[in-house]
Amino acid sequence: MIKKISSGRPWETIAGYSRAVRVGPIVEIGLTSPSSENGTILHNGDVYAQTKLALEIISKALSEVGASLDDVIKTNIMMLDTRKWADAGKAHAEVLGIAKPALSFVGVSNFFDPRIEVEVGVTAFLPEKQSS
Repeated sequence: MIKKISSGRPWETIAGYSRAVRVGPIVEIGLTSPSSENGTILHNGDVYAQTKLALEIISKALSEVGASLDDVIKTNIMMLDTRKWADAGKAHAEVLGIAKPALSFVGVSNFFDPRIEVEVGVTAFLPEKQSS
């Protein structure tokens, strides 16, 4: 069974994609921009705040497909300036420090909006419940 959810951001309809897709125990969350629900990019110039907001949006999407931040096994953080990795890393540690997923910082040349400094995507895995 496949479950798809939208966060309601306008570009999901424009580009034809889902915020999160769950297939069995696997959940994929595409790159998530630090935006309000109407698509306004927030926290211009603040890598820490943009990362934290993207992770909050991701947390909500995970819950809508029956997962949580504790289920995250991989985080990809795309950044304009990887020299600011510690700011993104601080936000990541505050939100996902207990789960400690694998983590990649990847430098990119630009995003679709010049106010975006960072986008975050995750993969989650929901193990089968063991019967006693």
